[in-house]
Amino acid sequence: MTEAQTLGLQELLRVSPVADEIARRFQEAGHRLSLVGGSVRDALLGRLGNDLDFTTDARPQQILKLVKGWADAVWDVGIAFGTVGARKDTPEGSFLIEITTYRSEAYDRSSRKPEVSYGDSIEQDLVRRDFTVNAMAVDLPGRGFVDPHRGLDDLEARVLRTPATPEESFSDDPLRMMRAARFAAQLDFDPAPEVVAAMTAMADRIGIVSAERVQAELNKLLLAEHPVKGLRLLVDTGLADHVLPELPALRLESDEHHRHKDVYEHSLTVLEQAIALETDGPDLVLRLAALLHDIGKPRTRRFESDGRVSFHHHEVVGAKMTRKRMRELKYSNELVNEVSRLVELHLRFHGYGGGEWTDSAVRRYVADAGPLLSRLHKLTRSDCTTRNKRKAAALARTYDSLEERITALQAQEELDAIRPALDGNRIMELLGLRPGPEVGRAYKHLLELRLEHGPMEPAEAEAALRAWWAEQPARD
Repeated sequence: MTEAQTLGLQELLRVSPVADEIARRFQEAGHRLSLVGGSVRDALLGRLGNDLDFTTDARPQQILKLVKGWADAVWDVGIAFGTVGARKDTPEGSFLIEITTYRSEAYDRSSRKPEVSYGDSIEQDLVRRDFTVNAMAVDLPGRGFVDPHRGLDDLEARVLRTPATPEESFSDDPLRMMRAARFAAQLDFDPAPEVVAAMTAMADRIGIVSAERVQAELNKLLLAEHPVKGLRLLVDTGLADHVLPELPALRLESDEHHRHKDVYEHSLTVLEQAIALETDGPDLVLRLAALLHDIGKPRTRRFESDGRVSFHHHEVVGAKMTRKRMRELKYSNELVNEVSRLVELHLRFHGYGGGEWTDSAVRRYVADAGPLLSRLHKLTRSDCTTRNKRKAAALARTYDSLEERITALQAQEELDAIRPALDGNRIMELLGLRPGPEVGRAYKHLLELRLEHGPMEPAEAEAALRAWWAEQPARD
């Protein structure tokens, strides 16, 4: 027995009470049930979780009848695609289960949605799956191993191959090309040469896949253990030209007269360094910001008369580009705002010279970052990729100093919630105003005073407000 098979057996024994229970229900009803796909792959890698995927010859309505009364919850949101979901609670924890009727999927070349047809055998089902390492099954409850495409061999070789030809597989569902990059990132596997060749030749086919499905795959890739490996595959095959064109655009040409950093390689390094600073697991906002922080450079590149290359205001341009790309990929407004704001702020630290930070500058830095401050810390530190150890150490010391200043001021002034001493109601009461833009202007003035001078007592703020109001142009 190979190491993979030993690990797989151990994992299957762990989940066997749940798996065998449901398998017996299907068996008694005259149906075949198999653990399949990613669940088998992960079991063989010793990393099977509590999400279990099954396949069966039973049709969706029959599946519903068999799981109702056994599962603690059942949902049928995927029933149009032949999938029924369920949750089973046990003393060992809750298991999330998906059971799918044997099926095949194929795209019409003009359609964004797969056409689903049901099959009659597990062998027919497995040949339509994306990669051989996901085309293995374990029959239950007998635990017979089904591997018609030598997925176990590819698993041990850490290679991604397709059960059918790559051209057939990617024609059936072009999103599988992105999945190849995602599995490279998640599993640290390498796609076979013929897979890479087909991805390169068929890259434009990704255009018929919906933005939502593309985004979901991109997120899984970015949150994986080796995202840079997956991103390189997207760029090298040309897929990124269609789903994230700003990334390959970072491969700026340089010449002997205008030397500058390779922005593409720099961005991938920043991503890796940001990941190393994560403390609470993978952070999609931070990873997207790290990857995209310099995408404004190609549009702002200028060759100066002294031979230097400049990228003035690339952070502002990059923030706008980030917002546009993320909206096209159908990200939520919240995520769009957070990532684009980090891109916009990623150079703010460097605007304060060698660390001569006034209290006012520290307050503004914290106020501008708001709830993104901890991520901005990580992004700014990650953005140092110089090989000059002395320069890198100096930058680190300067940022250490800034964080110390922030901590000290936070203790004194509650920087996390910077606001004027007077609210809008009090401003209207003092100045005899109704709600409107003048109240906003007054509030903004008091906020500027707060940022510049620190906390003010209410009486002091009232005096400052009256003095400012007296200087405003006469109103009709």
